[in-house]
Amino acid sequence: MDLKQYISEVKDWPKAGVSFKDITTIMDNGEAYKYATDQIVRFAQEKHIDIVVGPEARGFIIGCPVSYALGIGFAPVRKEGKLPREVVRFEYDLEYGSNVLTMHKDAIKQGQRVLITDDLLATGGTIEATVKLVEQLGGIVAGIAFIIDLKYLNGMEKLEGYEVLSLVSYDEE
Repeated sequence: MDLKQYISEVKDWPKAGVSFKDITTIMDNGEAYKYATDQIVRFAQEKHIDIVVGPEARGFIIGCPVSYALGIGFAPVRKEGKLPREVVRFEYDLEYGSNVLTMHKDAIKQGQRVLITDDLLATGGTIEATVKLVEQLGGIVAGIAFIIDLKYLNGMEKLEGYEVLSLVSYDEE
């Protein structure tokens, strides 16, 4: 299935010059959403994953059906102040300013094989921070899966050494 035909492109959103890749048009098509989920599940099965991790909010949309299909748990990564128990945190720089992501301290057990999921790889900052959180807790990042890779933003450079699946790639904006 060519998932690219199910991705809507919204010109000049959220700001002028950006061509936003919208996956909600994959999600609202049951066949396309199932196909995308099944591709990531196959990838995860090959990696013998113990738990799926995803950053809010679209990482939940991708990761939860994958964890359900595999019969394993899902651990959320959230912005600071959103998780109720003791957390580990990772601060990282953005183009203008910084951001902090957190994970429950007991979400990952030492040596667990982890699949990280998100909708899209852009510059790689959020996923790099998620990798750092998983590794800080003793998890092994066995794979990272996206629906979309925006190759022209070079996010893969931050993920060197990790096995990455992307279902759709865009070489230019």
